[in-house]
Amino acid sequence: MTVRRGLSDAVWPAVPSGALVLVPVGSTEQHGPHLPLDTDTVIAHAVARRSADALATEPCGPLTVAPPLAYGASGEHADFPGTVSIGHEALRAVVVELVRSLSLWAGRVVFVNGHGGNTATLDSALGQMRAESHDVAWTGCGVPGGDAHAGRTETSLMLHLAPERVRFDAAVTGDTRPLAVLLPDLMARGVRAVSPSGVIGDPAGASAEEGRRAMDTLVSCAARRIAAWTVDGRGRLAAPARTPRSWAASR
Repeated sequence: MTVRRGLSDAVWPAVPSGALVLVPVGSTEQHGPHLPLDTDTVIAHAVARRSADALATEPCGPLTVAPPLAYGASGEHADFPGTVSIGHEALRAVVVELVRSLSLWAGRVVFVNGHGGNTATLDSALGQMRAESHDVAWTGCGVPGGDAHAGRTETSLMLHLAPERVRFDAAVTGDTRPLAVLLPDLMARGVRAVSPSGVIGDPAGASAEEGRRAMDTLVSCAARRIAAWTVDGRGRLAAPARTPRSWAASR
């Protein structure tokens, strides 16, 4: 099987017809005083690239990874300079048109989402696309047990992926209450009203090794979901009931 990890590096005659295309979706938004604005995009892109590698032994046909979509629905971070949000309506339109365009030559399309604020938009857009008979789905990059935003989880992931871009000496503890408790205030007043630093969680104790383990978990989860291809009405890829035989044999 041919694996083209980067669509942006390809020339058109080399693009395989009917390919499975992974599209990373991130954001450009504040991640506290210590992480770069493109943190969600970096993580989603890494999960997509590594998932493509992990799927190389699966009967998925040819694969390619599209350039990441670096802007999302980040209105809750609008009070922080540097945040660039295109909002839900614009993001929805972009996702719909991406699917329609990709479907002219691709087979299946999977959006790999790195920003929680994009979730409702992806549900809506991909629900519509599936109703139009497009073979499309999405999966997220949430780490089980991880904190919400710019805390230990994302800091560890970035220490693993791009340590030179982490300003760890500037890291501060943010609001450490559970996201479920904070969500009403976040939705009503934005992140700054809850955490003036923009951090929701605590970066203390973050490490590159912890980030490596978290990334391995994200990639394993994404690859297994893609290989199983169980999709609900919102376009979400579900965890397989049991590990597919071909996946187990490749580990």
